[in-house]
Amino acid sequence: MISLHTTRVRRRRLGVAAAAAGLFAALLTAAPAAATPDPGDAPVERGSVTTGQQAEARAAIRGGDLPGVDEIVHSSNIEHLTNVPKGALKGINTDLAFQGKYAYVGNYDGFVIYDISNPKKPRTVSEVLCPGSQNDISVSGNLLFLSTDSSRSDDSCSSTTQPATEKSSWEGMKIFDISNKRHPRYIAAVETACGSHTHTLVPDGKKNIYVYVSSYSPNETFPDCRPPHDGISIIKVPVKKPQKARIVDFPVLFPDGGNPGAPENPGVTKTSGCHDITVLPAKDLAAGACMGDGLLFSIKDPERPKIIDRVQDNVNFAFWHSATFNQGADKVVFTDELGGGGAATCNEQTGPKRGADGIYDIVGKGDQRKLVFRSYFKIDRHQADVEVCVAHNGSIIPVKGKDLMVQAWYQGGISVWDFTDSAKPKEIAYFERGPVTLGQVTTAGPWSAYYYNGHIYSSDIAKGFDVLKLKDRRTDPADRVELDGLNVQTQPDYFDR
Repeated sequence: MISLHTTRVRRRRLGVAAAAAGLFAALLTAAPAAATPDPGDAPVERGSVTTGQQAEARAAIRGGDLPGVDEIVHSSNIEHLTNVPKGALKGINTDLAFQGKYAYVGNYDGFVIYDISNPKKPRTVSEVLCPGSQNDISVSGNLLFLSTDSSRSDDSCSSTTQPATEKSSWEGMKIFDISNKRHPRYIAAVETACGSHTHTLVPDGKKNIYVYVSSYSPNETFPDCRPPHDGISIIKVPVKKPQKARIVDFPVLFPDGGNPGAPENPGVTKTSGCHDITVLPAKDLAAGACMGDGLLFSIKDPERPKIIDRVQDNVNFAFWHSATFNQGADKVVFTDELGGGGAATCNEQTGPKRGADGIYDIVGKGDQRKLVFRSYFKIDRHQADVEVCVAHNGSIIPVKGKDLMVQAWYQGGISVWDFTDSAKPKEIAYFERGPVTLGQVTTAGPWSAYYYNGHIYSSDIAKGFDVLKLKDRRTDPADRVELDGLNVQTQPDYFDR
C-alpha cells in the first residue's frame, strides 16, 4: 500500500463557508484569424469575496490547510509530467477525446489537437477557432463532432451571439473532417432543439453513427426551444456521407415531465432534458444524468432507446450531471453538479453528501434491472470560498477485478478513487493546484480528467492541458490496456481486445 504523502503538508480540517451555413473552420496560425472569440460565450463573471473570507484563506495557506495560489500539491503515487498552457484559444477549456496518438480538447472558442506520442512533451498540431459554448467534443474515424449550446447568428465558425428569442438563431451539432489533423475542415451542421450542451456517439456498425444530443432549459420565448423539452435529439450520421446527417427522432424520456424540482423538491433542479448520457455499447446500455433524474436505459435499437429504470435523490442531489459505468456493467457513478459549476461546494459547511458522486448498483436482469443506491463519494480535501469546486467529468481506470476511477473536481483538482466496494469508496491518489486568486470566486481547475493508454490527461479550464502519471500497484495493470481511441461518454469494453 502506498501512503498518500503530499509534496507539501495538506491537512484536511479547513472549514470555510460555502460561496453561497457558411461552413468553414478558422485555423489559427501566425496569420490573423478569420474570426475572433465572442465574449458573448464567456461564463458569467463571479462575484468577489469578503475581506474576512480572503483573510481566512490566507491563514489557511500559512497553516498548511490550503495550497498557496497556483501551488501544486499531490499524493506521492502520482507525478505531474507536464502542463501545456493555452495557445491562441483563450476561452474555457472543456472536454477531451482521444484517437491514436492524438488528444482533442474542446474550448469555448473552438478546439485544439495535440500530438501525445510523447506524453511528457505534447505538441500542438492545430487550433481551430469556432466560437460557441461549450464545444463538447468527440471523434470517430475522420469525423469530429462539436456541440454548440449558445445562441448564434448562424451555423458558421464566424458567427456571433444572437438572442435565442430570434427565430433565425442557431444552436446544434457541427461536424468536421479531421483526416488532415493540421487542417480540419468544417463539413456539416445539424440544428437541434435547445442546442447541444453535450453529445454522445453511439456506433452502429461501419455505416452509421448515432449522436445522442443532450440539451435543456426551454423557454416559451425561444422559437426553437419551447417546453416541454422532455427528451433527447437523435442524429443519424452516414459515415461516408456526413453531409447528410439529420435528426431521426426525439424520444420522450420523461412522459410525466420528470422531477418537478422546487417547491415540491427544494434545492433540486427541475428536469427539462438531460445534461449528459454515457453509453456502454458492448452491453447495449446507457445511463442518463438528467438534471433532477438518473436514468438507466437500453440502446439495443439506438434510434429507440428504452427506459429500464429511473431514480431521484431529492435529499442530497441538486443537478444530475454525468454518469460512468464500471466495466462489469453492474454499477453506475452519477455526479452532482451542485452550484452549477459556479460555487465553492467542497467545504465543511456543504458536507460530504451534497455535491458528491452517487454510487448505484445495477441489480436484476434484463428490463427488470434496478438502480440501487449504495453510497456517496466526495473529496475530503476542503477548498476555500474562492475556489469553485464541483464533481465533474472522469473515466474508468481499466484494472480487472477492480472498479477504479479518475475524476475532475474543478479547483478541487483530480481524484483517483476506488469503488470496488460500492458501499465504501475511498480516494487513493490526488493532484491539485491552489486557488488561482484570493480576490473573487473563480471558475478554474480540471474540467475533465481521463485515463488513456497509461496516463491521465486533464483539460484545465484556466491552465491548459496537463499530463500525469500514476505509479501505484493498484492501478499499474491498467498500463497494459492499449486503446485505439477513447470518447469517454462512449465507454469501450476495455478487456475485449
